[in-house]
Amino acid sequence: MLLLRHAMAPGGGDPPGFRLDDCATQRNLSAEGREQARRIGRQLAAFAVRTVWTSPWCRCRETAELAFPGRHRDEPAFGSFFQAPEREVQQTRQALALLRAWRGAGPLVVVTHQVNISALLGVVPGQGTGEWVRLGPDGRLERVMAFTPDAAGS
Repeated sequence: MLLLRHAMAPGGGDPPGFRLDDCATQRNLSAEGREQARRIGRQLAAFAVRTVWTSPWCRCRETAELAFPGRHRDEPAFGSFFQAPEREVQQTRQALALLRAWRGAGPLVVVTHQVNISALLGVVPGQGTGEWVRLGPDGRLERVMAFTPDAAGS
């Protein structure tokens, strides 16, 4: 499983009054972020990724669509709680339950936010980077290795 933070989107959080159903109200990928998402897809092409879960935020959806066209679906448990920290515990439990229950073929990629990955693993990934993880015998996530897209665009 790869927990991937969305590609480069300038700023932090979202503007006041943003709406999930209107990308124009959210923080979105930059041109560099869109190219980074395409590089991620090229770099992971050999893994034959079939299943991609994404936060319902536009920057995560766009990262997933550019990297893995047509293979993503929203999973609200991976939505940002940056501006609603009271949701952290419940959402993290829900996210972990989904990861524990997943039994698909090939690697699962989850495109989400820094706060979600930090809550699940205790690490702070940069934009467009992530962590390969596995479930340990105790049901907890274990870090396998960091993922950083090749800047050369291979």
